[in-house]
Amino acid sequence: MNSQLKTIIIYSLLIVNSIAINAQLKWTNVDSLYQPLPSSIHVYFTNEPIDTAPFRAYYLIADLKDKKIDFTSDTTLRRRFTPIQFYQKNKQPLVVVNCTFFSFATNQNLNVVIKNGKIVSFNEHSIPLRGKDTLKYFHTLSSAIGITKNGFADVAWTITRNSKRRILASPFSISWIDSSKSMSADSINYYARYIIGHVGEESTLFKWKMQTAIGGGPVLLQNGEIEITNNEERKFAGKAINDKHPRTAMGYTTDGKLIILMIEGRNTVAHGATLGQEAQILKDLGCWEALNLDGGGSSCMLINGKETIKPSDAAGQRAVPAVFMILTRSKATK
Repeated sequence: MNSQLKTIIIYSLLIVNSIAINAQLKWTNVDSLYQPLPSSIHVYFTNEPIDTAPFRAYYLIADLKDKKIDFTSDTTLRRRFTPIQFYQKNKQPLVVVNCTFFSFATNQNLNVVIKNGKIVSFNEHSIPLRGKDTLKYFHTLSSAIGITKNGFADVAWTITRNSKRRILASPFSISWIDSSKSMSADSINYYARYIIGHVGEESTLFKWKMQTAIGGGPVLLQNGEIEITNNEERKFAGKAINDKHPRTAMGYTTDGKLIILMIEGRNTVAHGATLGQEAQILKDLGCWEALNLDGGGSSCMLINGKETIKPSDAAGQRAVPAVFMILTRSKATK
């Protein structure tokens, strides 16, 4: 094969793959499989190939303004539950979905969780570096998605401190490396204004008053466009953002809809998705902002107690320390 023909073939394959990645998937409504559901919640499924690879995914869309449903969370203390155990513990909510990253060693969440307006889990902000930089720390604000009492959603970068039972947030990602073991509001403002370049900001941090919130990362969409902040949040090392895995993600639209995306993976009928592909799907679904959550073997969403994607762990549903839930208002007030 001559070099010119080889170049043409490679270029053609790149175009085909680019089209496959960016083409909008066709979704089928599968509400009938998960009844009873309120009229404000719908479930969709696709098994169309993505970049020629086997693919399976579900997404749930819910009206944030529906007064008959409640968006909340739940956590455990020094232990983990499977999603079905959370389902049974919480009087069978409409939806149960995994959310935060966590430590297998301690069973603790590594991201913020807010329940009924109170912080019940805190972020891990400072990570010690290795090798020649063992005396330095990587500091980052952790991304989260929150919902207010009035049904407005927001994605922001948050800071939580155990001594301060409140949560502060930034409208943009901030990270840096220094020799301090902890981070302060002053250091956040300094790095935001003079290192990153937001000099004109009067105040980098603001009070983030959310009724419900869950953390994860990295952020996938900002202002309706794909902006993946993996470099700032360091959830995935090196080229790992391009690996295909099961994924859990959440976003919201400008017309007040919450979207939960579940991507199956690590099996013969579903290979999973990269972070870029996940972000593209959420953009195509109309999300204004969106956040990646813990994926892999943790990815699981139950609707009325029924699984959507097949969990990738051989044992089935993985036990996790926190979940996001949607309840009917009658159950939420009991």
